[in-house]
Amino acid sequence: ASFLLLCVRSPLVTPLIFGLLLQAPLTQPSTTTRPNFVLLLADDLGIGDVGCYGNDTIRTPNIDRLAKEGVKLTQHIAAAPLCTPSRAAFLTGRYPLRSGMDAVNDYRVIFWNAGSGGLPPNETTFAKILQQQGYSTGLIGKWHQGVNCESRNDHCHHPLKHGFDYFYGMPFTLISDCQPTETPEMDRAFRRKLWLATQMIGLITLTAVLGRLTGLISVQWKTLTCLAGFSLLFFVSWFSSYGFVRHWNCIMMRNHGITEQPMVTDRTTSLILRESISFIERNKQKPFLLFLSFLHSHTPLITTEKFLGRSRHGLYGDNVEEMDWMVGQILDAIDKEGLKDKTLVYFASDHGGWLERQEGKRQLGGWNGIYKGGKAMGGWEGGIRVPGIFRWPGVLPSGRVIDEPTSLMDIYPTVVHLAGGAVPQDRVVDGRDLLPLLRGRAAHSEHEFLFHYCGVHLHAARWHQRDTGAIWKAHYVTPIFSPPGAGACYDRGFCPCSGEGVTHHEPPLLFELSQDPFEAQPLSADTEPLFDSVVRRIGRAVEEHRRTLTPVPEQLSVSNVVWKPWLQPCCGTFPFCWCDKEGDS
Repeated sequence: ASFLLLCVRSPLVTPLIFGLLLQAPLTQPSTTTRPNFVLLLADDLGIGDVGCYGNDTIRTPNIDRLAKEGVKLTQHIAAAPLCTPSRAAFLTGRYPLRSGMDAVNDYRVIFWNAGSGGLPPNETTFAKILQQQGYSTGLIGKWHQGVNCESRNDHCHHPLKHGFDYFYGMPFTLISDCQPTETPEMDRAFRRKLWLATQMIGLITLTAVLGRLTGLISVQWKTLTCLAGFSLLFFVSWFSSYGFVRHWNCIMMRNHGITEQPMVTDRTTSLILRESISFIERNKQKPFLLFLSFLHSHTPLITTEKFLGRSRHGLYGDNVEEMDWMVGQILDAIDKEGLKDKTLVYFASDHGGWLERQEGKRQLGGWNGIYKGGKAMGGWEGGIRVPGIFRWPGVLPSGRVIDEPTSLMDIYPTVVHLAGGAVPQDRVVDGRDLLPLLRGRAAHSEHEFLFHYCGVHLHAARWHQRDTGAIWKAHYVTPIFSPPGAGACYDRGFCPCSGEGVTHHEPPLLFELSQDPFEAQPLSADTEPLFDSVVRRIGRAVEEHRRTLTPVPEQLSVSNVVWKPWLQPCCGTFPFCWCDKEGDS
């Protein structure tokens, strides 16, 4: 007691005691700012397909529960309207053209496992930084960022080269070719042209041979032999790739090893769920990052029998409801291990729903709610506005809704900072740390401007005018819908980024999204007094943004996208690539 009395009377010791008392709470954030991360990314899911975003016919109770227990973003924007570039931006926090992962041609995504393009080895993903911070990092599901560069086993673009300790899933993406009963999807129009050219060359060769045999045509047998050889070589040159898409692209891997070639789609969902839960269980004693990259809800919409016919929206609705059930299973696994309060869960989609994806009268693509456009459209909201939900009990408020511009690229700095890492300083990072906004400590998003690309072509830009709350959006290029007024490019299957299929606007089409989220009534100088000043301000921001871009190798160039047999992942002796190690076990 006398010692305490002495301390209190001492003018030097008293501040020290108060300092120590005040210091104790400051040590607590060091434990709460290193949570586990479970990042759930849907494939081709429209913002209008989820209950908490307004859908009242497709049942998504588990995703809705995340929003109720966490924070829902209503203006969450993908950096690109297609899988490969959007996911590259998500992983790196950078617009995809900064890493060469956006297209200069019509090949806007990785097309083959045996292509040489992919996420460059010099890009630093959030997984790589978390790995350096002592996290166990796992990717389960879809990758679609490339595999090899120069040889079949160099794995230069593989997830394990980009910071993931463990990978189980598809190095490519799910396509209808993976389902033997479905109509082939990959490069369908080009494939039809190749078949037509093959038939024409074969018909010419057959006609020449018959003419020579009947004496109607005077041509040497040597010439006919060369013509027949050319016909055969032409057929082999394209059929060796397109004729075996299911074997070349529809494969499953565990780390560097192939487990199924081709994949057995009937059990894919259960295997992905099993691997995800197993990863959580294996790593519950240390900080971990689980990136569950769903194959749902991309065509061919593989859905287990348990969920078939359950929804009011056919096979697509069944598939979304099954994905929601998978989300619930993951949340239950987190709860079971006592990790709920220690885990930041994030749910989003890589871009908007695919409006044009139909087979006859069946709609196989998603719905983007009130927003115009969809997948592959770089400017219209329906192609890039996606669900965005965060849950972290005890740290993030429950039931909070934020209507501020945010980006999938923001996951990068948010996750890195929470894990105790540092965002790279040797490159431009376009994402912003969302934690202050999510916790309510910041009123506005740090994004004043966001730029909306279709391939390497800038289609639109958005300005968040913070002092007024206005969200201005200028469209410089828009796709031409076909048939006219249809709201999508049904005649093409995808809307193009350039060429005859787009319209250039000078001055740009201008919308104020807080007043017109449908993008239905473009403003003009006659209807909006601020029209000229807003267009000029956005134009200056575009020029400033372009000055930050530097030339990089084009990962999606034709030479990088084409099928190269020497790069084909193969679980046998090429070209006899077949295995089913999951079935063997």
